[in-house]
Amino acid sequence: MLHPFYTNWQEAGTDEAGRGCLAGPVTAAAVILPEDFVNDNLNDSKVLTAIKRNFLRPIIESSATTFGIAQVFPEEIDRINILNASFLAMHRALDQLTIAPESIIVDGNRFNPYQNIPHCCIIKGDGKYLSIAAASILAKTYRDAYMEQIHLEYPMYNWKRNKGYPTAGHREAIRKYGLTKYHRKSFRQLPAPLKLAI
Repeated sequence: MLHPFYTNWQEAGTDEAGRGCLAGPVTAAAVILPEDFVNDNLNDSKVLTAIKRNFLRPIIESSATTFGIAQVFPEEIDRINILNASFLAMHRALDQLTIAPESIIVDGNRFNPYQNIPHCCIIKGDGKYLSIAAASILAKTYRDAYMEQIHLEYPMYNWKRNKGYPTAGHREAIRKYGLTKYHRKSFRQLPAPLKLAI
């Protein structure tokens, strides 16, 4: 069973989705849950099926004390790099909270301080703490919905299925059709021996 981290209840959990993708934004969420929140199905979004994630999303949204969602798009990712873009997305999600958190817990091992609020980085925190798990589910479901939307514009890349991750099929489509405005130009889109004209 997942638990809160700090003893206060203005604890915001934050996480991102899409950091390793070749296309699309990096999406982050920040969530403060009420003290009495319990849900045995809540877990790291990566171990849940899409059906379960989409089932949990409205439960999290209606139960949360406050939550925020933010995206950083490829042009900005290319300009500031993916690590800084991930931190920026989490900061922008925290900006949207209607209640200022007293503490922040972050999935992963690095984070840029946010407004002098104490924070703690937790490796695999999305499988350990409720608010990070909730943030991971919101980030993943919002990003997936966005990728399914832009799939309609460029169906040959099959983003509805691969969500922009570097699958063999996605890379084959890049080799065949080149890059779109949604691709991250600073990423290695194809294995080193293959050339790609941008």
